[in-house]
Amino acid sequence: MGKAIRTKKWSRRLKVLAAALLTVGCLQVPAYAAGNDGQTIRVAMFANLGSMYKSTTPLITLESKGQWSIQSESGANVGLPAGQVRFSADGFRVKVLETGDFKAASAAAKLLQATADKPLLFTTSVNGNAIYQLYTGNYATEALAGQAVTRVQKVAAAQLAGQKPTVTGSKRLSAGTYGSLQEAEATQADLLSAGVSSAYPVLLLSGGSQAYAVWVGEAVTDAELSSVKKSVEAIPGISLSTVNNSAGLIIRQDAGLSADALKTAPHYTIAGTESKALVQGNSNGIKVVERSQRTYHGDMEISIVSGDLALVNVVPLEQYLYSVVGAEVYSSWPAEALKVQAVAARSYALQQGDRFKIANVVDTTLSQAYNGIGSENDKVTSAVDATAGEVVKSGGKIIEAVFSSNAGGQTAHPSEVWNGGAGVFTNVISSGDTSAQAGLHTWYHVLLSSGISGYIREDNIKELTTKTNAGLAKVTVTAQNTNVRPVPLIQSTVEPVSKMNPGNEAVVLAKVAQSNDYAWVRGPFTSAQLVKSLQGKTTASVPASISTLEVTKRGPSGRALEVTANGQAMTVKYADTYRSALGGLPSTLFDIAGTGSYTVLGAYGKTASKTGSNGAAVMSASGTGSSSGNALVVMSGDGQARAVTQGQNFMFIGQGNGHGLGLSQWGAKGMADEGYDYQTILKHYYQNATIVKE
Repeated sequence: MGKAIRTKKWSRRLKVLAAALLTVGCLQVPAYAAGNDGQTIRVAMFANLGSMYKSTTPLITLESKGQWSIQSESGANVGLPAGQVRFSADGFRVKVLETGDFKAASAAAKLLQATADKPLLFTTSVNGNAIYQLYTGNYATEALAGQAVTRVQKVAAAQLAGQKPTVTGSKRLSAGTYGSLQEAEATQADLLSAGVSSAYPVLLLSGGSQAYAVWVGEAVTDAELSSVKKSVEAIPGISLSTVNNSAGLIIRQDAGLSADALKTAPHYTIAGTESKALVQGNSNGIKVVERSQRTYHGDMEISIVSGDLALVNVVPLEQYLYSVVGAEVYSSWPAEALKVQAVAARSYALQQGDRFKIANVVDTTLSQAYNGIGSENDKVTSAVDATAGEVVKSGGKIIEAVFSSNAGGQTAHPSEVWNGGAGVFTNVISSGDTSAQAGLHTWYHVLLSSGISGYIREDNIKELTTKTNAGLAKVTVTAQNTNVRPVPLIQSTVEPVSKMNPGNEAVVLAKVAQSNDYAWVRGPFTSAQLVKSLQGKTTASVPASISTLEVTKRGPSGRALEVTANGQAMTVKYADTYRSALGGLPSTLFDIAGTGSYTVLGAYGKTASKTGSNGAAVMSASGTGSSSGNALVVMSGDGQARAVTQGQNFMFIGQGNGHGLGLSQWGAKGMADEGYDYQTILKHYYQNATIVKE
């Protein structure tokens, strides 16, 4: 915090931010993102930032309705027609083939699309005839590209017609600079006519004015480049100079937008490690095809970071919040709950600084969910506008206003998550969290005669008048092949554990709410599944198999601080890591039930741990006996029943969704339902805080 905002001498400049924001020092403001009078925020979508954040793509396809443009640091401002444009990074590739037959090139591209060697199909015109050039890549090194040659040759053998795939690189020569694209294209046409297959117009991204060049070659080595120079300079009137890491956009025509018909679009290959270009949008926004075809406000900055394409959305802060709030909570929630989210999201964004080096935040829940224009809603927009400029502060600084979906009835203490934040974050009651399960179906936890237990939704159940000897209710189902689910939730990707038909009877073990953000059930997990999930996430060695698993230490809110397997602590760096370490649990506020074991309390306080394979243990003053049966049910002293299986699996019964620190979104919704205003709600979840308008 406290760093000055960094700017560069771009072609257009933003108005200076208010002095108060300058003291925060958290939003980088590129001057070419002009067009609004407020703050902008930089949101990374694709970038290779190592362990900090990594989301990469070999291609970026942008689309817009109406006029848009490419701007550069050098002052270039190139208009783009409505439609699509594509971007890729310069580097090592494999040139698969060059042909005048689109069907052959397209067929080869279609075959390669199903492999790791992703195709790039370009087209150009030589003496009025269309030529198609198929590449794969990029590859990080020449050696990796060389290995790809063999794979590509094998996959596309039928379409190669005797051509041999070759490795290409980024060593090039310049045939001169030009004041217009038309002049550059004329020189390119002359070179192509003379038999030079790799000649391209280039929009230069550095220098003092808008200029174009023609680059020749795609050599891997200096020796190969020298050979290219010798052959090209044999053409009268051509003089070449070396391109030394010049920043530029190599302009080509992409022919790979459709695998079945010729569909073209401008394609810009960004070259030079310091290259950076901005695609300036319009009021229609810019669609990013590789980001689930979402459309975004603002502009798109494209660069190369760590050898990979990087895409950063440069967008006005308030427009960013329109999307974030709409993505993070339901627009149907009370206005005060939407205002809570708006202030929290604004505070979080402003506090981040240049955390991601090229950006302030990323577009995933690693920062905040950001899905573009599609998440916007009039109610959300009104809530953001009503709180414009408002942030949460403590000790004179904007806080990192973290939040989670549902705290499970009580927010987390920092010691239960990742430490730090004491004084602002603590565990407080979050009774509004129960609003997450309002109106949801009830599910019956049932035991079938086969010994299998699972869950059936209430609208598929018919209760019978008969009961078991222990007083447990019996049910049947109302439709053929009714699914018995492993947890009280319909999961399309998870197979049912069994099916029931009308007339089949089952014993009711319990009635529970449908798994939701407040209360949930996960599992059953086998020992093998948990061993695999724990690998690499604990600081202790993981046992080869797990027979017992229990929470042995809890924090102030009841969240797990230590989980023990076979009596050995499975320690983790941060307690919140248990969520991913144990198969992707919604929260760390959970209990564990081993389905194949139970503990019996007998006479004189004696206990015995038993497994389902041993039958039911019966303890008396005269000793311990057992009874066996296909469907074993044990009941606690308070009448709670559960089934015991013959194999040991593990069920997790928990509350809450997310880390639980700071604001609970569902809790805020519940408080808003009760009539609390947004400032009161924020101060409940963030301690020693004030709401300030910047």
